[in-house]
Amino acid sequence: MKMFDVYPLNDICIVRAEGSYVWDDKGTRYLDMYGGHAVISIGHTRREYVEAVTRQLEQIGFYSNSVIIARQRELAEKLGRLSGKTDYQLFLCNSGAEANENAMKLASFHNGRSLVVAFTGAFHGRTSLAVSATDNPKIVAPVNRTDHVVFLPFNDTEALEKFFAGRGGEVSSVIVEGIQGVGGIRVASPEFLQAIRRLCDRYGAVYIADSVQCGCGRSGKYYSHDWAGVDADIYTMAKGIGNGFPIGAISIAPHIAPTYGMLGTTFGGNHLACAAAIAVAEVIGRDGLIENAAEIGGYLMERLRSLPGIAEVRGRGLMIGIELPVETAPLRKKLLFDEHVFVGSSGTKVIRLLPALNITREHADRFLAAFEKVLKESGN
Repeated sequence: MKMFDVYPLNDICIVRAEGSYVWDDKGTRYLDMYGGHAVISIGHTRREYVEAVTRQLEQIGFYSNSVIIARQRELAEKLGRLSGKTDYQLFLCNSGAEANENAMKLASFHNGRSLVVAFTGAFHGRTSLAVSATDNPKIVAPVNRTDHVVFLPFNDTEALEKFFAGRGGEVSSVIVEGIQGVGGIRVASPEFLQAIRRLCDRYGAVYIADSVQCGCGRSGKYYSHDWAGVDADIYTMAKGIGNGFPIGAISIAPHIAPTYGMLGTTFGGNHLACAAAIAVAEVIGRDGLIENAAEIGGYLMERLRSLPGIAEVRGRGLMIGIELPVETAPLRKKLLFDEHVFVGSSGTKVIRLLPALNITREHADRFLAAFEKVLKESGN
C-alpha cells in the first residue's frame, strides 16, 4: 500500500524538533516560523508538555465519556480562566473541523433554524458542514453542497445588515474567523464583529467565533475576536490548544443549554488529549505567552513594513501575512532550501507566519535577515 497522494510534499524528512527548531534526517536544522499550521504554541517537545503526556500515559491513556474524566473538568477550569470566559461551558472533540461542525449543529438545535451565514475567503474545515461553509469550491464535493449556507462579503457591515433586514429571522448562526488564515491573514474589523454581535442579538441568531487558527493567544489576546470588545456565543478551538496532540473544543455561552445526546464523541476529551492541553494552558499562562505574541508580533510587523518589495503586511500578534506583488513560491523555496526557514502561504502571493508563541527577538531577527536576503536575491 502507498499513501493517497493529496499533498504536494517538500523533499524534506523531519525527524526531531525542539523549541522553534526542527531537524531533518540529514542533520540540517531549520527555524520553524510556521508551527505546522499554527499548531505549535509553546514550542516543540516542551519539557513540561512531554512529561505531562508521559505521566498520563503511564496511568491511563483512554476511557470513554461514559464515566467522569477529571482531567476534562481541570481543563475547562484552566481554559475558562485563561480566556476570561469562566462562566462558559466546554465540549471537547478532536479537530477544528469537528469543532465547527458541532458549533453549527448546536446553534441549529438552540434556535431551531438551519441557515448559516459565512463569508468570502472563509475556511472552516473539510468535513461536511464545515466545508460547505468554506469559500473554496475546489474542496467542496457534490455531496457537501447545500442551500443552508449563504456567503456574504467579509468585513462588509452594510451587506450584512442588508441581509439580516431581509432574512434575519431565518439565520441560525453566523460563523466568522477573527483573522482569516487560509483566506490571506485578513483581520475582521472591530466594527464588523460588533455588527455581527448586534444583529445576532436582534434576530436570535448564534455568533460562532472560529478561533481554530486565530485563538489560543496567537493574536495577542486569547481569542482574536476579543479585539472587538464583544463576546461570541460559541468559540471553536483546536490547533494550538494541544501543541501537536489532536484536540478540538467549543466554548459555549451559559444561555445555550445542553441536553443528553445533543453532541457526542468517542475520542474527544480523552485523558491524553486533556493532559496535553492542560500543560499548554499552564505554560501559556505562567510564561506570559499571549503578551509575548503581541510584543514579538508587533516587532516583526514593524520591521517587515520597512522592507522594500512588500505590498502589504497584515495580522495581529504572531499571525502575520506578508503579501508580495509576485507569486511567493520561488521565494519560499529559497527560504526553505537555502536559508533553512519554514514559512507557510495563503494563496499564491501571501507568506504566512504562525510560529510558536514563545519565539524570541533572536528568532525574529534570524527570520528577518533570511527574508531580507531572499527578497534582494529575488529582485523584489
